[in-house]
Amino acid sequence: MKHKIEKALQNYKKKRIVDKNLKPAAVLVPLFYHEGQYHVLFTKRSNEVNDHKGQVSFPGGAYEPADSRLIQTALREAEEEIGLRTEDVEILGELDDGITTSGYIISPFVSFIPYPYPFKTDRKEVEEILLVPLLVLMDEINFREDYYPTEYKSGPGYVYEYEGHIIWGATARILKQFINLLQTENGASR
Repeated sequence: MKHKIEKALQNYKKKRIVDKNLKPAAVLVPLFYHEGQYHVLFTKRSNEVNDHKGQVSFPGGAYEPADSRLIQTALREAEEEIGLRTEDVEILGELDDGITTSGYIISPFVSFIPYPYPFKTDRKEVEEILLVPLLVLMDEINFREDYYPTEYKSGPGYVYEYEGHIIWGATARILKQFINLLQTENGASR
């Protein structure tokens, strides 16, 4: 499966968004293999962060001037938020840039990480780490298109559910693109 993910990402041409009115940001989409299947790591944001309080998201955040590239932003933020060291991350590829309701352009980087791992969460930013089997996310029963309110506006969007957790907004859009890419590579599409 890891080989198929790498192949799908290598063959994919990322769509970039450039808009000087939006702030650049980056996230990691961390994958790992455990107990015979692939999983995706998410964080549940704390209620102390400025944006997207309590939401399920990927590790990541805003670009800072000290970051040489957006991949460095994603890696730095993952280390700050969950203690994931840069040297333990294998970047597999990139997904399309996306725009958030809070005024960011997010660049997602799909990665592979070791597991088990000695994660250390920054409690000011992360309430908990969620480890979700990829096959659960690919199962139609856990996906729907729905109407949801955000801190900034309301509208239709993608929603994934796992053990009482709701994955929506930019995170769900990134996840949907990743799953569609995998399904296209395997000859099926949703």
